[in-house]
Amino acid sequence: MNSDILKKLEKLTNRYDELTHLMAQPEVTTDPARLHAYAREHASLEDIVHRFRDYQSVAKQIEDAQALLESETDEELAELAREELEALRQREAQLEKEISLDLVPKDPDDERDVIVEIRAGTGGEEAALFAGDLFRMYSRYAERHNWEIEIVDGHETDLGGFKEVIFEVKGRGAYSRMKYESGVHRVQRVPATEASGRIHTSTATVAVLPEVEDVDVDIKEGDLRIDIYHSGGAGGQNVNKVATAVRITHFPSGIVVTCQDERSQLKNRLKAMAVLRARLYDLEKRKRDEALSEERRSQVGTAERSEKIRTYNFPQDRLTDHRIGLTVHGLSRRLDGELDDIFDALAEAEHQQRREAAAAAG
Repeated sequence: MNSDILKKLEKLTNRYDELTHLMAQPEVTTDPARLHAYAREHASLEDIVHRFRDYQSVAKQIEDAQALLESETDEELAELAREELEALRQREAQLEKEISLDLVPKDPDDERDVIVEIRAGTGGEEAALFAGDLFRMYSRYAERHNWEIEIVDGHETDLGGFKEVIFEVKGRGAYSRMKYESGVHRVQRVPATEASGRIHTSTATVAVLPEVEDVDVDIKEGDLRIDIYHSGGAGGQNVNKVATAVRITHFPSGIVVTCQDERSQLKNRLKAMAVLRARLYDLEKRKRDEALSEERRSQVGTAERSEKIRTYNFPQDRLTDHRIGLTVHGLSRRLDGELDDIFDALAEAEHQQRREAAAAAG
């Protein structure tokens, strides 16, 4: 590893230790905004610092093993030292590769929780059923990673699909994995209601928004109108006895958010505000992205919602991601949340773009 990279890693390690110290100071623990900012930066450095410390430990073990090998006269012990040295060098090479990826500039939102919005597109009831399939797919993926999932708002159809469903996914790195899902998803299959066996094509739109805190978005109380009303739909007789559903209108942006999933008005209001903050943050982020030149904009990490990103073809048991030309099979497994290999491929494509951008910037 060259000296410039080592100096950079030592600087990051010093900053990590400094943040550890700062977060324990009374003046920081009583200041939520500073504590939040420090904690986020600390978390963003944790993986690379731990890998660098592992690298330093392995490098020291290699040095010791090399010295032992040079001084050892017993051939059997020397052979054991050579085997250990080879294993250590392989580990060192692997850590160098991982560290080089860690040094590629990252999306600052990668560690955040997410809010996912799925809406049925073209295709009528079949599109609503497909939106429900996508919701269950992401729910299963979240379960596989021990992430928490909470519905914010949903409009179910009679056949069990969704015209729209909004939900939170809480877990470290959720945005870093889920962000690739924004865009139009297309399904090709024979609907259960199709008597002639004709294949239909339907779509659903997915939006993945990083969940943000109060300190990230400035929302003035005077810019909001909050309406409380009786929720409708599933939930039993209690749903309509008390007005708990919340509708928040943000006048400057025109954004309207509703939440009626909880039976507590306060919980619905908190969830609706979380969605509003995420949408406003996403709006500002998109404005910044628009200011970037076409050459610098990442098409993998910031897929437009109008862009067809993936096709689920049931007759051929095939899933195709059009952004990177990836085709995999086993749709039933994919819809059961087996998505890591797809997300890994998308992440690698984004990392490659970021590496090229970093190299071009010098």
